[in-house]
Amino acid sequence: MTYNQRVGKFGEDLACQYLVKKGYKIIARNVKLSYQEIDIIANIKEKTIFIEVKTRTTGIFGQADESIYARKINNLKKALGIYIGGKKIDPESISL
Repeated sequence: MTYNQRVGKFGEDLACQYLVKKGYKIIARNVKLSYQEIDIIANIKEKTIFIEVKTRTTGIFGQADESIYARKINNLKKALGIYIGGKKIDPESISL
């Protein structure tokens, strides 16, 4: 496992711990759909939540939220469409 992979896994582990403490149930992690991956899928209060985790160890390359570009968002939307269609999830019960 590379350094970046270890950092990413560490960030996802922290995110899952935080979500569980807040009452979320983790449904899946690292779901690969076509060319995209959904980092965390969780449920809370009958809502399905899709979570993209970005972990940074320094600010050299900017903040984590600055790394989400329109292309990444479009790819995530496509992946969500595949996941939702395959699992027959009601779109009204989804939060991003």
